[in-house]
Amino acid sequence: MTDVPTKVMFDFVCKAVGGELATSDETSECRWVPKENVLDLITLPAIRMRYEAYLNFNGSVNYMEYVTATTSECNVKLQRRV
Repeated sequence: MTDVPTKVMFDFVCKAVGGELATSDETSECRWVPKENVLDLITLPAIRMRYEAYLNFNGSVNYMEYVTATTSECNVKLQRRV
């Protein structure tokens, strides 16, 4: 039992097939960015780590368990390919 909130996040590689790019209640800005330029925009360590995993995608599932103590700190507890 823990008092620390836990999140489960899934990231998917997809291709847009139609529709309009738009913000939502969870976003304040959205835009298309070439994947080789995205790391220039990511400052939060946990999000950067997840995107780096995408850039290194080899077709297998990449499982990561990490703790974000602060917005500038991310500690990986477990990482493996499934």
